[in-house]
Amino acid sequence: MAAVVWAQPQETVKYGVKVQPGPMDTVLLKDYRPESSLVVPETHVAKARFPVIDVHTHTFMSNIRGPADVDEWVRTMDEVGIEKSIVFTGAVGEEFARQVELYLKRYPNRFQLWCAIDTHDIDAPDYPERVVRELERCYRMGARGVGELTDKGSGLQNESRPPGKRLHLDDPRLDPLWRKCAELKLPVNLHVADHPSCWRPLGPTQERTPDFQHFNLYGKDVLSYEELLARRDRLLARHPRTTFILCHLSNQGNDLAALARALDRFPNLYVDISARDYELGRQPRFARRFLEYYADRVLFGTDMGREAHMYRMWWRLLETPDEYMPGRIWWRHYGLELSPETLEKLYRGNALRILNWN
Repeated sequence: MAAVVWAQPQETVKYGVKVQPGPMDTVLLKDYRPESSLVVPETHVAKARFPVIDVHTHTFMSNIRGPADVDEWVRTMDEVGIEKSIVFTGAVGEEFARQVELYLKRYPNRFQLWCAIDTHDIDAPDYPERVVRELERCYRMGARGVGELTDKGSGLQNESRPPGKRLHLDDPRLDPLWRKCAELKLPVNLHVADHPSCWRPLGPTQERTPDFQHFNLYGKDVLSYEELLARRDRLLARHPRTTFILCHLSNQGNDLAALARALDRFPNLYVDISARDYELGRQPRFARRFLEYYADRVLFGTDMGREAHMYRMWWRLLETPDEYMPGRIWWRHYGLELSPETLEKLYRGNALRILNWN
């Protein structure tokens, strides 16, 4: 019998330090929450420097069940400096009418409601006319924008469909809708694609933590990240009179140079920063240059509920030079300390200029 030769474990040296086994080897990554010993200044910003228009909120994410919740939200808005919230109702028809009663009848000057679109029976010959009729109906009830409309690769329709049968943003059936939005001066908020890491395999090299693994699209029956951005570009080019706001920095917050090229190419393209604090906060110098250069094209939004501490996290990120701030997603954040001129445009100036306030 041949002798068995056991492989010796290879020695690992990192920057001159020999790695040795120990109790930490049993700690799972999902449980690793190191307590930092770094002592840095902490600035607590209770209220935004300027009155703020939050262009990205949702009824469902804000956990609004009835009038008492709306009252509580308005009290929080007063406390932290939110002048007005744009609410994506996700609704048309009678549900949109119900939300008009819930928000606008009580607080006509604190909320603006945006409707969804009709995505039922999209193969019917009358669908292009029907989707426009419902938009006009919602407009008469008080809708002043459309969105958030989401296509992460499987289409806009409200049921699962195979490739080739889906309704994507650049579908010709939606051209009358986009033209009507331009006519009525209704801006459109689009969620195109998702964070690019969603198209990468889950595993030790995945960028986002396991908390977000349910968003992963790798290997699923969806369009690629690149194809979704290409469809975005075709839509923007085909409807230059329609104002499109691409939420979450158009899911290009990881590559602000590429987003800058899109902004340069399409004058009707705007972006909001909602739920992308972690993209801005981990590249503060480049993000600050980007926001100040494109100060007329970026709007403030949250997309993270309605708790006071959430808003104040944003004020600290955008207004202060604080370092190594706790973040929502693994990474620490670094303050951008934006200029007053940029802050005013981001917080409210751009929203006042491009949204429909009639």
